[in-house]
Amino acid sequence: MGVRNYADLIAWQKAMDLVEAVYILTYAFPKEELYGLTSQIRRAVVSIPSNIAEGQGRWTTGEFVHFLGIANGSLREVETQLHVAVRLKYLPSVNTELAFGLASEVGRLIYGLRNSLTGPS
Repeated sequence: MGVRNYADLIAWQKAMDLVEAVYILTYAFPKEELYGLTSQIRRAVVSIPSNIAEGQGRWTTGEFVHFLGIANGSLREVETQLHVAVRLKYLPSVNTELAFGLASEVGRLIYGLRNSLTGPS
């Protein structure tokens, strides 16, 4: 693989954009959610670029693919938690459009990166 640094990966860059968007959104959450949904969604969103980076730093393609799977799972967790926030009326759905758009893009990029490593499944 020609990538020398995880920061060169578009998937990692877009995942970092998603981290920023989610942190901005969660500032509006009720203070009583600080140790609940706020903390959970922030940990999950940070996990996405972290696992992409960790996987890229591993020695084998198989390990990288494994960490991409973890990143994808965390991505789905974040999407679900955003839906929860909308249902609980912590956020108007219009405020989540950017985050959901980024999440969709990150998902496609993770999938494409995995396919570039393993071939399409």
